[in-house]
Amino acid sequence: MKRSKKNIVRFFPILILLFFTTSAFAEEKEELNIKELIFEHLGDSYKWHFFEWNGKDVSLHLPVILLDKNGGWHLFSSSRLEDNAVYEGFYIANEGQNKSKIVEKDETGAEIRPWNFSITKNVLALFISVFIISASIMSLAKWYKNDKRNPPSGFLGFIEMIILNIQDEVIKPSIGEDYKRFSPFLLTAFFFILTNNLLGLIPIFPGGANVTGNITITLFLSFITFLLINVNGNKHYWKEVFWPDVPTWLKVPFPLMPLIEIWGIIMKPAALMIRLFANVMAGHSMVLGLISLIFVSVSMGVAANIGMSTVAVLFSIFISLLEVLVSVIQAYIFVLLSSVFIGMSRMKEKIKEENYIEHH
Repeated sequence: MKRSKKNIVRFFPILILLFFTTSAFAEEKEELNIKELIFEHLGDSYKWHFFEWNGKDVSLHLPVILLDKNGGWHLFSSSRLEDNAVYEGFYIANEGQNKSKIVEKDETGAEIRPWNFSITKNVLALFISVFIISASIMSLAKWYKNDKRNPPSGFLGFIEMIILNIQDEVIKPSIGEDYKRFSPFLLTAFFFILTNNLLGLIPIFPGGANVTGNITITLFLSFITFLLINVNGNKHYWKEVFWPDVPTWLKVPFPLMPLIEIWGIIMKPAALMIRLFANVMAGHSMVLGLISLIFVSVSMGVAANIGMSTVAVLFSIFISLLEVLVSVIQAYIFVLLSSVFIGMSRMKEKIKEENYIEHH
């Protein structure tokens, strides 16, 4: 009870500060574009915004690395391109299909995109998450190298518990006896997704980047799963793809079932990609949408603004806590389904028949 009172006392100053902040926005005439605000926060950027101080934007400007149309390399700070500036012939497009991307102009005056190897916000966030994961796992390995008798405790013990649980309860039962071949990737994918999901919920540096809400990242993870499934598939797996155990008229003269099976090969990893991307993107969008209600309700008056702000803050806290749970679940589901798909591609025919009889 005492803790609850303390938390309430701590929470009220935040609300008061929030109300004063929104009251200041009430004097501004510029209409808030919620859609643009949400996509701006969820998108990638050439700088990492921290906060504003005395009207000035405090940000980490990241390096821009470009290969232009003539094969020349360019390296400079992204601060050179602020406020619609043009530097060495490059600028950030404000509209069109290249909006928010660095472009240059060709001989005809048309905008073209150079080869871009810049360290963006999401790329830096990837480096940070990889460092956190590597440091954690290497610390655990170092513990066992120096002390093989006593199990680790604290944070390292928690990491070990997760590794053993995922491997023994998910990977091993799903894949079978040769599960150790696939454990490195599956465990890495779990910790990669989990770490980036949780970092994305932290609004301040080094958090706040929308890494797993970027479909390029989820596409790459799913593509690796796709390769592991099909490269390691045995003859029974490919037999069921091209000559499944169905009536012959479903296979010849028109290969209806083989086409469906081939489509299934593509859709399994595609479902992994979209599931992870959509859930993370939706969670961040809901929080940003609720926070936007605070500024939208400014024009409704002080009483309405205070009421809407309170509701928005409470719902944002609830959604944020829910997102923590979703972050863990999505990492778990990705590894679970990847393990099941890999196991299905390596399952022997007799085992498949036994499982079919058991379930039917």
